[in-house]
Amino acid sequence: MEIKRSVFNKLYNDLSVRQITILVGPRQVGKTFLLRELDRRFQKKGLKTAFFDLEQPSDLARFNEPDAQIIEWLSKAGDVIFIDEFHYLKNASKIFKALYDREARVKIYASGSSALEIHTHLKESLAGRKFVYHIFPCSLEEMEQAVPKETFCYYCIYGGMPGTIHFSSEEMKKQLLADILQSYLLKDIKALIREENLRAFNHLLYLLAQFQGNIVSVESLGKEVGLTAHTISSYLDIMGQTYVNFPIYSYSRNYGNELKKSKKYYLFDIGIRNTLLKNFAPLEEREDAGPIVESYVFSQLQRQLSPETEIRFWRLKGGEEVDFVWIKNRQAYPIEVKLKWKGGEIPSGLKSYLRRYPKTKKAFVVSGQSGEQITFEAIPVQFKSFQEAGSIPKEIG
Repeated sequence: MEIKRSVFNKLYNDLSVRQITILVGPRQVGKTFLLRELDRRFQKKGLKTAFFDLEQPSDLARFNEPDAQIIEWLSKAGDVIFIDEFHYLKNASKIFKALYDREARVKIYASGSSALEIHTHLKESLAGRKFVYHIFPCSLEEMEQAVPKETFCYYCIYGGMPGTIHFSSEEMKKQLLADILQSYLLKDIKALIREENLRAFNHLLYLLAQFQGNIVSVESLGKEVGLTAHTISSYLDIMGQTYVNFPIYSYSRNYGNELKKSKKYYLFDIGIRNTLLKNFAPLEEREDAGPIVESYVFSQLQRQLSPETEIRFWRLKGGEEVDFVWIKNRQAYPIEVKLKWKGGEIPSGLKSYLRRYPKTKKAFVVSGQSGEQITFEAIPVQFKSFQEAGSIPKEIG
């Protein structure tokens, strides 16, 4: 069974615009599948298409020609051109720009797994000539298509990598996740850091998995790994630029006693995190069940970020905290995640936040219960189940 991705219709409708459509995201999240499905649908529509996977030597060899010749034959190759892993293409920005500026319209869809390499190959400005889509692992709703029963429990063990649904064996699912992780280290990372530091990089990945959702400093990570804070910062940047690890910053309105420069980090997929920790035990048997459900909520929120939104967290120096603050148009909405929580009770950290920010329009508690809304000092607090976490940005509007 194939999963119908929610982003597909947007990508399909891009056929009607001239801009180059670029899909970015980590390996194995479904970028190639989306391009192949678009290719199939457009052919069915009667369009002439051409597909190039630049990780295949035979396809890459076809681009071993002067730019002018590449531009010429691509312009005649089809109505729609697909270039998978386009960062292997030299002078990609020059070639894309030339095709875009031609009178004879050619629609280009391209994908890439490394922002570092993508930015390197897009040195020329393509401002106004491209649309970029960040492709994430599947959402809970998308995974429900393939795993209709106990989807949330499945997600907390294997995450949202779409390839896992093709295996009935638990061992094969785990092996696939291990292969994805190994492919990332060998293909994306080995070319970016020195060989002797691969072990340290791997150790850093493990620590990020272990401390996911906690406030950590580059100095403390450096001491654990045995590298300087500067090197750790550069490695964290690489992880961000290869879409596997994301920092979120603390929220503060410059009131005293609030943390202002702290960060928390989240890996892009719970299944990959479990692979790093070598722990696939069910949620009810785990000591880290709290960080897992918090990571799950982050994954459902992150995919809905837009230019006017961001995700932060809030914490006082005394320890009171709120897991996430969803900010839209500079209006903040606190979201507290609890593994087990009694309906009608507001977590103490959320109370502290609401007292400090009495103009908050709405707050949320995500736990095993849903449906109830109560008020705290005239501020509505909505209780959501884990399965409903992804609906919070839509509810905010």
